Amino acid sequence: MSTPLARGNPPSPPIRIQTRYHRTAVPSPGVPLGEGWREVIDRLDHAFQPIVNVHTGFCFGYEALLRNVDQAGFGSIHGFFDACHAEGVLAEVEAALCERAVAKFTRIPHHRKVKLFLNIDNRVAPHPLSAPQGIAGMLEARGLAATDLALELSERQPFAWPPGAGGKRRRPPFKLAIDDFGVGHSGLETLHACEPDFVKLDRFFMADIATDARKKVMLSHVVSVAHLLGIVVIAEGVETEREFFACKGAGCDLVQGWLVQRPETELGNLHLDYGHIETLSRSDRRARQSDQHFVTRQMEVIEPLPVETGMDVVFQHFRANRDQTFLPVVDGSGAPLGIVRERDLKQFIYSAFGRDLIANKAFGYTLAHFLSKCPIADLHTPAERLIESFSAIEDSDGIMIVEDMRYIGFLSARSLLRVINEKNVAVARDQNPLSKLPGNGIIHEKTSEALADRAIGHDFVYFDFDNFKPFNDKYGFRQGDRAILLFAEILEDMSRRYEVFVGHIGGDDFFASCSDMAAETVERAVTEAITRFAADVRGFYDDEAREAGAIEALDRDGNHRRFPLLTVSACILSLPAGRGVYSLDEVAGLIADLKKVAKVAPDKLARGSVD
Repeated sequence: MSTPLARGNPPSPPIRIQTRYHRTAVPSPGVPLGEGWREVIDRLDHAFQPIVNVHTGFCFGYEALLRNVDQAGFGSIHGFFDACHAEGVLAEVEAALCERAVAKFTRIPHHRKVKLFLNIDNRVAPHPLSAPQGIAGMLEARGLAATDLALELSERQPFAWPPGAGGKRRRPPFKLAIDDFGVGHSGLETLHACEPDFVKLDRFFMADIATDARKKVMLSHVVSVAHLLGIVVIAEGVETEREFFACKGAGCDLVQGWLVQRPETELGNLHLDYGHIETLSRSDRRARQSDQHFVTRQMEVIEPLPVETGMDVVFQHFRANRDQTFLPVVDGSGAPLGIVRERDLKQFIYSAFGRDLIANKAFGYTLAHFLSKCPIADLHTPAERLIESFSAIEDSDGIMIVEDMRYIGFLSARSLLRVINEKNVAVARDQNPLSKLPGNGIIHEKTSEALADRAIGHDFVYFDFDNFKPFNDKYGFRQGDRAILLFAEILEDMSRRYEVFVGHIGGDDFFASCSDMAAETVERAVTEAITRFAADVRGFYDDEAREAGAIEALDRDGNHRRFPLLTVSACILSLPAGRGVYSLDEVAGLIADLKKVAKVAPDKLARGSVD
């Protein structure tokens, strides 16, 4: 039989494979690998790359990444697994690699505080004799629980779990993650079929995301869908600070990539806390004010049950706390698994021997059998997203709140309403009363933060109506308010499309702040707003004025004059990364000078920059 190891130019001598399998054969359970394949596996190693909390930098887990396939005679990892599949040994090789990865993982000093993310070939997952069925014993032998492991299933290949009893899908007890999400086979279909705990967004979303508005929109929607389904989102391949900020702004929960740390084969170089990520997160001045203080005030601290808790203890707890209708359940690391509801146990509670049956270990009933899905959200999640997550699951009891992916409390429906109400009251205090856009207090806060954050570039945009007073005098203040509201709507649309901050200074003066955005993108967004307003505001004039392109009105000195139709002028002041220190007064003076230029510019736009 020809060996698959003859591919490429291996740096080590090629290994001869002695195997009893044919290329299309499915291995029988327990049949050992040939000596050649054992030699291949012995040459392989695993590197570990951290997956950390986007807000705190605390390590949630490590992904085990295969290394040294070139030393075994293969040109790539994909080529290695294709060869295993062709020789009919894929399941056995996967099992052996899993065992090696788990063994090395347990040598990490803090491995009990993190999770192991382990890739598995989708061509193995559907087979009833494949690796997942043997992993539980392997974990137990190493002192690990099933929930300490997350199996990564690539979206690059088709996937389906085998049917269980009654035709129902049989899902293993491990955590599940979809890898390479967004670039493979039927993403949403896989999301539905797999019912994963995690989604790992492919590097495709990260590349150029800081300057690609379409990718930002796509990323935001993918994250929203995942969160509505109670799925934790991991951004893979994050290499730069700009990519990190884009992922954080879109709501990703965890990040992985060279910005955090490159894959490490030396276990002593792995850490539990990556402080530079927390520092980076705290420096993100572009993010809106966190709703953390609202959530913390309303959150109920309901003591969770470990998933290993016996059912007799669960019954006792409900009996002792009659006002409690559910209890949160967590794994050994404190990560939430779901809730157990009292009503789901009633069929046992009220039957003659129900409680005895469920408490009898011989029947195999455990707390895990009675878990119900419950939305999960990070403590830093905006209140609006909390409401979306809660509403997405029918008959939801509330939301389990986590910090560093560990359960810290529970938000009931009533608590959620209080959070939203408190936030609305706080926001209303800082809104412009007419346009409902953020007012001067928030604008001052945003500009101060941007000036202090000299690590990245910012652009300040000042908008000012042209010929607003004569329009207001001729058509009345109500029509003037309508023009102001029209432009406020245009700016709100710009804010959604380009993810920029917009505010209303007062009267006919508006403000926008763009962070870490390409100059041409800023200019395009501002030009679109200017053009759209000039076109839409024409509908506020009478036919005679529209035809003439001007109106007759009194100027500030009381003289009759012709005034052109309403337009808006804008000036863009760029504050590049690495600039010097500037005060608000200095910036205001520069903007005032640019405003004069914009008023007489043919395109109603002036541009300037600081050093």
